[in-house]
Amino acid sequence: MQTVWSIRHGESEANAGLPTSHPMTIELTAKGHQQSKELASSFVKAPSLIVSSPYLRARQTAQPTRDRFPDTPFVEWEVQEFTYLAPIRYLGTTTNDRRPIVEVYWQNPDPLFVDGEGAESFSDMIIRIKNFYQQVRETEAESIVVFTHEQLIKAMLWFQMARVREVSPDAMTQYRAFLNAWKIPNCSIIEFQFDLDKFWYTAPIVGHLSEF
Repeated sequence: MQTVWSIRHGESEANAGLPTSHPMTIELTAKGHQQSKELASSFVKAPSLIVSSPYLRARQTAQPTRDRFPDTPFVEWEVQEFTYLAPIRYLGTTTNDRRPIVEVYWQNPDPLFVDGEGAESFSDMIIRIKNFYQQVRETEAESIVVFTHEQLIKAMLWFQMARVREVSPDAMTQYRAFLNAWKIPNCSIIEFQFDLDKFWYTAPIVGHLSEF
């Protein structure tokens, strides 16, 4: 049975309420960099594989762990955040500024809707989740550390728990409820294991972070 540590990136500029320009280029704050160092120091042994989202905040979070385990293979997979708003909507805006647009998006659940250039549909995101699980199964790595994002971690878990078979407006609404039901702290770890017929996961692990 393979073990995956899914790690939400450290505190980002968007998390801190600062304006951003593009979802792919949002950086960590000084606090986020410190969280990333604390995480790297907490590993008891080297993982078999280090995976990162291509988004900058995830790659920055992964860097201290990569520095600590330079012999561990590193790859980028498409485990970036669910980017359902067109990137142009990020230009010079904060998370609070975008909140009304976010609410409109979720109030009209259409799994095939694409907000604009550079955005993806809910269906596209589910395809990425399926690809992620396939990539995990195809690798021989026994322990995989994945630096990713809150919405995607929740999608990974929801997909398995809900046994999603059809991407529909109802499924999209159910995911939104799961998304809003709980929080994953920055730089926390959710460990999960799975094989062909078993799947389990932990609550967010935060003991390695000095703020807790």
